[in-house]
Amino acid sequence: MPKDSWRAALRADPLPWLLDAGEPAVRHLALRQLLDLPADEPEVAASRRVAMAADPIASILAAQDPDGHWEKPGPGYATKYRGTVWQLIFLDQLGADPEDGRVRQACEYALAHSQADNGGFGASGVAGAGPPPSSRVIHCLTGNLLRALIGFGWLDDPRVVRAIEWQAHAITGVGGAGWYRSGTSGPGFACGANEDLPCAWGAIKALGGLARVPVERRSPEVSRAIRTGVDFLFSRDPAAADYPAGWGNTRPSGSWFKLGFPSGYVADVLQNLEVLAELGHAQDARLENAVAWLLAKQDADGRWTNEYAYNSKTWVDIERQGRPSKWVTLRACRFLRSAVA
Repeated sequence: MPKDSWRAALRADPLPWLLDAGEPAVRHLALRQLLDLPADEPEVAASRRVAMAADPIASILAAQDPDGHWEKPGPGYATKYRGTVWQLIFLDQLGADPEDGRVRQACEYALAHSQADNGGFGASGVAGAGPPPSSRVIHCLTGNLLRALIGFGWLDDPRVVRAIEWQAHAITGVGGAGWYRSGTSGPGFACGANEDLPCAWGAIKALGGLARVPVERRSPEVSRAIRTGVDFLFSRDPAAADYPAGWGNTRPSGSWFKLGFPSGYVADVLQNLEVLAELGHAQDARLENAVAWLLAKQDADGRWTNEYAYNSKTWVDIERQGRPSKWVTLRACRFLRSAVA
């Protein structure tokens, strides 16, 4: 089957739209992720340079303090979604250049200020504070930051290694991980924010981080953690997303069914599909309902709408909510490319 057979499953071909020069960051990632062009190919390298000088990347970097933080010094979780950790997460999703000095400074700042003593990353927004307490460490933030840091080339940094170890041991329950009612409250994906029940959003973010550890570099504990997470995500039909929900909720959050970009701590059905695909399960029969749901969300032009855009919450609005979205369409195409055969 040709590599581009996924395009035949769509109502129309959105690839020319994604490759249009009007959104340089989307064009750069489409060249890499949909056409498999290498990073050093002249067209790809040029597209990245243009993306770094254009919005949204340019405005995010322009807001950075000279010492590497955004908005206020410290662990950087607040203000959502303008603090330091969010910019690092968003820059990774936007395909920013790992070699850019400002990006490297942001990585160093987060590692120096956002990591708790136990190795995970803590959701603290206290200005000028020391490292966040271990009681504030959560799967979603740790997974998101691990994904960004590994994507930006920091896999061999000892602090990243410690964060990977925390993430794995907190999932498996092996290795003396501490549990806190205000944060990660037990093995699996138990979280205080979900009334101590396993949190699927946290699981998706955690697995997204671990997925970027190359297979040959995964320790036995990381591999066990990934298996545990995959089993949890497959414990429900991803199309229904009826994972455990605390605080009296009897139905899944509506946010599961609003495809969006960028992605913070909330996950949608597509992100569940994306991480399972990265871990080798793109064509698993248990995803059939979710794949059908995703295909049904496209419009007549083979495009998807941004239904969760964080407008007015970030340094720069990336897209207008409710409009056809190059970013969500890129996400959908990237997944479908691996799932449709």
